[in-house]
Amino acid sequence: MPGKIVAVPDELLDLVTTDHLAHISSVGEQGWLFNHIMWIDWDGEHLLVNSPAGSFKGRNWGANPHAGVSVVDRVNRYRYLQASGRVTDIRPDVGLAQADLMSRRYDGTDYPDRDRERETFCITLDRVRASLG
Repeated sequence: MPGKIVAVPDELLDLVTTDHLAHISSVGEQGWLFNHIMWIDWDGEHLLVNSPAGSFKGRNWGANPHAGVSVVDRVNRYRYLQASGRVTDIRPDVGLAQADLMSRRYDGTDYPDRDRERETFCITLDRVRASLG
């Protein structure tokens, strides 16, 4: 059962608002866990990830919304965020706005693949474990 909705600690916001990569898990149809290395964003309430429409991870989250997240500071490996939650919204990435925002952060340019529709997954966190290193 989901617990109280929680936020990312202020001291670790840089891990979800800069160019740190995250490991995000989804649960497959047979109950297997799958890990995905992804770009992430934080809107102050949800962790946001983005993927091509109809992706494997998107199908997993559509069937089972549970998600796990881990992000490690690349300078201090003892500074990290581990969280779990649920995908509470899946929305089209209209005009690739979310993909562009994250691509500019991670690669310095707009998202290059303009021919495929994408969707944004909003993960509501209900557990956070963190270390300030």
